[in-house]
Amino acid sequence: MSSKYKNRRRPQKKNISPLTLMIGGGVLLIAAALFIVFGNSDGGGTPALAVDQDVIDYGDVKFETDLTFAVKVTNTGDGTLRFKEEPYIEVREGC
Repeated sequence: MSSKYKNRRRPQKKNISPLTLMIGGGVLLIAAALFIVFGNSDGGGTPALAVDQDVIDYGDVKFETDLTFAVKVTNTGDGTLRFKEEPYIEVREGC
Protein backbone atom coordinates (compact mmCIF):
# COMPACT_ATOMS: atom_id res chain seq x y z
CA MET A 1 0.00 0.00 0.00
CA SER A 2 1.42 3.34 -0.91
CA SER A 3 1.78 6.23 1.53
CA LYS A 4 -0.72 8.16 -0.54
CA TYR A 5 -3.55 5.89 0.65
CA LYS A 6 -2.32 5.49 4.24
CA ASN A 7 -2.69 9.18 5.11
CA ARG A 8 -6.14 9.46 3.64
CA ARG A 9 -8.83 9.62 6.31
CA ARG A 10 -12.20 8.08 5.96
CA PRO A 11 -15.10 10.43 6.60
CA GLN A 12 -16.45 9.97 10.10
CA LYS A 13 -20.07 8.95 10.47
CA LYS A 14 -22.06 11.39 12.55
CA ASN A 15 -24.01 9.55 15.19
CA ILE A 16 -27.22 11.10 16.44
CA SER A 17 -27.50 10.64 20.14
CA PRO A 18 -30.68 9.16 21.62
CA LEU A 19 -31.14 12.32 23.68
CA THR A 20 -31.26 14.41 20.49
CA LEU A 21 -33.86 12.07 19.02
CA MET A 22 -35.97 12.24 22.17
CA ILE A 23 -35.83 16.04 22.27
CA GLY A 24 -36.74 16.29 18.56
CA GLY A 25 -39.62 13.85 19.00
CA GLY A 26 -40.89 15.76 22.02
CA VAL A 27 -40.85 19.03 20.10
CA LEU A 28 -42.81 17.41 17.26
CA LEU A 29 -45.39 16.00 19.68
CA ILE A 30 -45.85 19.38 21.36
CA ALA A 31 -46.20 21.10 17.97
CA ALA A 32 -48.80 18.52 16.86
CA ALA A 33 -50.76 18.96 20.09
CA LEU A 34 -50.76 22.75 19.74
CA PHE A 35 -51.92 22.45 16.13
CA ILE A 36 -54.80 20.19 17.15
CA VAL A 37 -55.87 22.44 20.01
CA PHE A 38 -55.45 25.85 18.38
CA GLY A 39 -55.58 24.92 14.69
CA ASN A 40 -59.35 24.55 14.70
CA SER A 41 -60.54 27.93 13.44
CA ASP A 42 -64.26 27.42 14.01
CA GLY A 43 -64.00 28.17 17.71
CA GLY A 44 -65.47 24.83 18.74
CA GLY A 45 -68.84 26.30 19.76
CA THR A 46 -72.21 26.75 18.12
CA PRO A 47 -72.89 29.91 16.11
CA ALA A 48 -76.23 31.70 16.49
CA LEU A 49 -77.57 34.40 14.17
CA ALA A 50 -79.39 37.43 15.58
CA VAL A 51 -81.01 40.25 13.55
CA ASP A 52 -81.78 43.64 15.07
CA GLN A 53 -85.25 43.84 13.49
CA ASP A 54 -87.59 41.10 12.35
CA VAL A 55 -90.04 43.23 10.36
CA ILE A 56 -89.43 46.32 8.24
CA ASP A 57 -92.68 48.17 7.50
CA TYR A 58 -92.57 50.91 4.86
CA GLY A 59 -96.33 51.33 4.71
CA ASP A 60 -97.87 51.96 1.28
CA VAL A 61 -95.23 52.32 -1.45
CA LYS A 62 -95.73 53.10 -5.14
CA PHE A 63 -94.83 50.36 -7.59
CA GLU A 64 -91.20 50.32 -8.85
CA THR A 65 -90.00 52.64 -6.09
CA ASP A 66 -86.50 51.80 -4.84
CA LEU A 67 -86.24 51.54 -1.08
CA THR A 68 -83.22 50.76 1.05
CA PHE A 69 -82.80 49.66 4.62
CA ALA A 70 -80.03 48.43 6.88
CA VAL A 71 -80.15 45.33 9.01
CA LYS A 72 -77.56 44.55 11.65
CA VAL A 73 -76.69 40.85 11.80
CA THR A 74 -74.61 39.57 14.71
CA ASN A 75 -73.33 36.24 15.91
CA THR A 76 -74.61 35.69 19.45
CA GLY A 77 -73.22 32.16 19.71
CA ASP A 78 -69.81 31.01 20.85
CA GLY A 79 -68.69 29.55 17.49
CA THR A 80 -67.60 31.11 14.21
CA LEU A 81 -70.52 31.95 11.92
CA ARG A 82 -69.96 31.03 8.26
CA PHE A 83 -72.40 31.12 5.37
CA LYS A 84 -72.24 28.08 3.09
CA GLU A 85 -74.53 29.75 0.54
CA GLU A 86 -75.32 33.32 -0.42
CA PRO A 87 -77.73 34.75 2.20
CA TYR A 88 -81.13 35.76 0.85
CA ILE A 89 -83.98 37.90 2.06
CA GLU A 90 -87.58 36.85 1.74
CA VAL A 91 -90.02 39.63 0.92
CA ARG A 92 -93.57 38.97 2.06
CA GLU A 93 -96.51 40.97 0.93
CA GLY A 94 -99.20 42.04 3.37
CA CYS A 95 -97.60 40.93 6.60
